[in-house]
Amino acid sequence: MTSLGQVRFWHDEDGWGVIDSDATPGGCWVHYSSVLVAGHRSLGGGQDVSFTFEAADQDGYSFRAVEAWPSDQPPVRARHEGSSPSAAYGSNSMLTFDDQAESS
Repeated sequence: MTSLGQVRFWHDEDGWGVIDSDATPGGCWVHYSSVLVAGHRSLGGGQDVSFTFEAADQDGYSFRAVEAWPSDQPPVRARHEGSSPSAAYGSNSMLTFDDQAESS
């Protein structure tokens, strides 16, 4: 279910904040990874937002946002094109072992 609320505060350097709404008494904790906007994922204090939430025990709040976005904009979800992972994400590692016979 989507609710309407207002950002109480947002800590841009830490990437989280709190949304107030009638549906989430005491506030709803929100993380930048749940913010559905293009570009830098952040919200601003006093900003009107639409959001979905779940009951949770998160940093002293009884609710956690699953998704949040400015109420005057449609949500912007990341688009994954193709079936293979993006070249922007990746890692590799190589393990080598010493030969036990050489260390004797």
